[in-house]
Amino acid sequence: MKDTLRVALSMLTLVRGGMGGSETYARALTGQLNNRAAVDAKAFVPVSAQGFSEGIPERVVEEVRVGPSTRERLVGLAQIAARSGAIRRSMGGADVVHFPFTVPAPMPGRAQASVQTLLDVQHLELPQMFSRVELLYRRRFYEGFAARADAVITISHFAKARMIDSLGLDPERIHVAHLGVDTDRYLPNLGARENFVLYPARGWPHKNHARLIEAMMLARRELPGLRLVLTGGGLDDLGELPDWVDRRGLVEPDELLRLYQSAAALVFPSLYEGFGLPPLEAMASGCPVAASNAGSLPEVVGDAAVQFDPRDPEAISAGIVEAVARGDELTAAGLLQVRKFTWEQCGDVHVQAYQAAHQRKNS
Repeated sequence: MKDTLRVALSMLTLVRGGMGGSETYARALTGQLNNRAAVDAKAFVPVSAQGFSEGIPERVVEEVRVGPSTRERLVGLAQIAARSGAIRRSMGGADVVHFPFTVPAPMPGRAQASVQTLLDVQHLELPQMFSRVELLYRRRFYEGFAARADAVITISHFAKARMIDSLGLDPERIHVAHLGVDTDRYLPNLGARENFVLYPARGWPHKNHARLIEAMMLARRELPGLRLVLTGGGLDDLGELPDWVDRRGLVEPDELLRLYQSAAALVFPSLYEGFGLPPLEAMASGCPVAASNAGSLPEVVGDAAVQFDPRDPEAISAGIVEAVARGDELTAAGLLQVRKFTWEQCGDVHVQAYQAAHQRKNS
């Protein structure tokens, strides 16, 4: 095994500001790989994401620009394909090529070990939530490469189990790297809180906004004046909302932190999560949490949150009311729970995955 592995982080499909938790993960990873003796990492990004990386050198591919829509992503892939030879040559010195955003673009060289981050297999669990084009996209670029990669990194034991069951992947090739929270940034408010609950999530179908609105109508009978604050992209797709819903859209990180610190509770009714970072960010900020019992969320929140059935508006409502009532208790429990998840541990698993992939490729 080489003392120092040269690693190329191929992030050419990155849509800056439009990829939710996966973007938070990739940015934190670039910071964690800085000054690690075991790896010498370099990030490769499209010109539309220039300046994304933290702490490691960045190579900007000027000819590639990627947007948020499926069409724009396909155009970006076409741009990558047209320049694949030149891009591969620029990555030619790498021992390992890692795809933090799942899509292997461009494919690594034959002598290079490959690592794919696969956050979840939601498209297999909830296919009705995806368009036909999106399903084809995921089947080709997610599933096909997962079977070939020398190592796969995922973000929860739940996600690993689903990949073994649905894709038949070798458990030895799957490395679980829980996401982390920067507790130097997410400082807790242990004082008074305001009369609103927060849900930071894009307006995707599996985020379950419609049932949440119904649940809030019930919760407001017991907690008069309680408001709901929504943040995230794509919220205009939710249509007309009650006047007690504040649709903020995309907000700056400092504004989201302020909301975490002041909300009476975070409610997280998602139907499916490969991990679920906002509940941990809320806990680190001292915010009580009520979360879905679906997907990986029980693994993440443990006993430090009120859990509920996300398909039952009455259960969601009861979870919100209970979280507000148990605020001080849940705040204390959450601050203990969040200590279990650090970006340093996440970075350690990545280094281990790179080493395992390199060994597998050269064995």
